[in-house]
Amino acid sequence: MDQKVLVLNGDYTAITLCSVQKAFVLLFLDKAEMIANSENGVLRTVSKSYPKPSIIRLQRYVRVPYKGIALSRHNIMKRDHFECQYCGSTKNLTLDHVLPRSRGGDSSWGNLLTACSRCNHAKGHRTPQEAGLTIRQQPKKPTLSGFLKLSAGTIDHNWHAYLNN
Repeated sequence: MDQKVLVLNGDYTAITLCSVQKAFVLLFLDKAEMIANSENGVLRTVSKSYPKPSIIRLQRYVRVPYKGIALSRHNIMKRDHFECQYCGSTKNLTLDHVLPRSRGGDSSWGNLLTACSRCNHAKGHRTPQEAGLTIRQQPKKPTLSGFLKLSAGTIDHNWHAYLNN
């Protein structure tokens, strides 16, 4: 039951993920409608069986003040798939400033990436080019739909129409 459910706003835009239990409560209280059900499993009560939700849509439009995805150590590592962006290692991960702070680099989505301690130490206070390192994937701020894909783990095939905006 640790499967995730995609929650759509009243205008069919993806806003978040929730647990199957939370989605079922929203459906049961008529606060949401089921758009697509999961193909694996059903929810059972003592007397009834219900299809397990995969996508639900809120009955009312909810104004969500989008503040963007929080810049945090965990979110940067999640964006970079928990691997060093220089060598691909998954051990002893740290954060690295592409343009070092000593040279005026800021702490932003475009300047921070995941690096193993060995590569980070080898780079030191230089840029990746000066240190002879190549970046596997240029750092950039993730979109909400892209971040929901990363957070979900496994993605139901029904979600693609709503997350490819």
